[in-house]
Amino acid sequence: MLGNPINSEQVKLYMKQRKEGKIQETAAAKAGMSERSGRRIEKGEHRSGGGGTRHWRTRTDPFGDVWKEEIEPLLLKNSQLSPMTLFEKLQKDHPGEYQDSKLRTFQRRVSEWKALYGPEKEVMFRQEQIVGRMGLSDFTKLKEVTITIQGQPFTHLLYHFRLAFSGWCSVSVIHGGESYTALAEGLQDALWRLGGVPREHRSDSLSAAYRNLTKDAAKDVTLRYEELCQHYGMEPTRNNRGEGHENGAIESPHGHLKKRIHQALLLRDSCDFASVSAYADFLTDIVRDINAHKKDKVEEERLHLQPLPLQRTADYTEHVARVSTSSTIQVKRVLYTVPSRLIGESLRVHIYDNRLDIYLGATHTVTLSRVFASDHNHRARLVDYRHVIASLERKPQAFRYSRLRDDLLPSELYKALWDWLDLEMEPRKACKTMVGILALANRADCEHQLGDYLQTMMARQTVPSLLDLQRKFDKKRKNTPDIAVQQPLAASYNDLLQKANPQEVH
Repeated sequence: MLGNPINSEQVKLYMKQRKEGKIQETAAAKAGMSERSGRRIEKGEHRSGGGGTRHWRTRTDPFGDVWKEEIEPLLLKNSQLSPMTLFEKLQKDHPGEYQDSKLRTFQRRVSEWKALYGPEKEVMFRQEQIVGRMGLSDFTKLKEVTITIQGQPFTHLLYHFRLAFSGWCSVSVIHGGESYTALAEGLQDALWRLGGVPREHRSDSLSAAYRNLTKDAAKDVTLRYEELCQHYGMEPTRNNRGEGHENGAIESPHGHLKKRIHQALLLRDSCDFASVSAYADFLTDIVRDINAHKKDKVEEERLHLQPLPLQRTADYTEHVARVSTSSTIQVKRVLYTVPSRLIGESLRVHIYDNRLDIYLGATHTVTLSRVFASDHNHRARLVDYRHVIASLERKPQAFRYSRLRDDLLPSELYKALWDWLDLEMEPRKACKTMVGILALANRADCEHQLGDYLQTMMARQTVPSLLDLQRKFDKKRKNTPDIAVQQPLAASYNDLLQKANPQEVH
């Protein structure tokens, strides 16, 4: 069969002979080919058929009658039409002619047309990453898992900073949404942890941060961002809105980071944490492992970073609030209580992502956890009974109809306790007992221990006595010794004076 093309049956026969242990020469002879052809088959260099690539149709085009007149005009008008949409239109316009079995052929035909005659596609230009040049910031959200703090879902974002050249990264937990405050705090934490500053910083357009801002407020945020970068000697840049690929050096690592977090949670076998700080420590360990794998490139990049300034710049928003007669202030649609000694004062509030630092003049007075309203049309409260309990203890009957009554109770356990006391006691006594319990929890710093004890009493249907509770938990009162003082007789003072100055006593 010398000179004839080798077909697939010959190849199968040759390989069968080889599997049976025949040498190449014998197997090739039985298959009707040369030994050289056998060697080429085993090396994968031989293509059976000998005719090259086929470039003609072997079947009649099933869409030949409708392609030019119906399909192509639709694609020319709008090339974004999908093959499925066009195929379903064909089926409606020509009932019974185009079965579902022809869909795959039609999809290939549309794909080929778009490749030949469709619009130009966007080209991604891979960028050369220069050592020490760029750091990037972005916010991301865990979607595959729900993090809980002591069993309660924890709504949050992650702030992600990354050096484009070495891949060194930093992650911070963001309690609220995207904002300048969250960006400034997370970025400065990252730079001081890194120990240097890249020449350029790129963020996304922060469109979420501007969503509810006026034009002037949005301009102010832009100015503050530029001043932040100027303080660190970085050139501020932003990618165009909606063009996430322009931030590609951090968008793609988002996925790798979240995959690591997910895998670490699987190993941990729990998504629940005792506190937000415990969750932050968990993330810190993950980030430390990521950076450890890039140690050599990180050390190389650190040599090309700019030095840090002498100190951080402001990473908070300032707000001035006057304390009402209810010992409350309003900050960003949230009502907060403050110590009652501040009533009537104007306070400067430094608003961070997760806290409020409150100052009277230049003196720091109190730090409050930050709370966020659920949306623009709702308000929220953060009430601490410790701030007002001294005043409430003097007038306990004000508790029953206070607008803040339910918020004054520090937990669901204390709310259940109030409901129980209100059923078991007459109204005035119930108020006095509940307020006395809160005062005791504050004075003896025993809120959790006292709550557990009262829960046991509720389970036993034993109504608590405020005096007994004070004896059990108020250590200051309990440890004060009872001293009996005996008043001496007045005549005994004369005896003392006579002994001291016998000449002057008559």
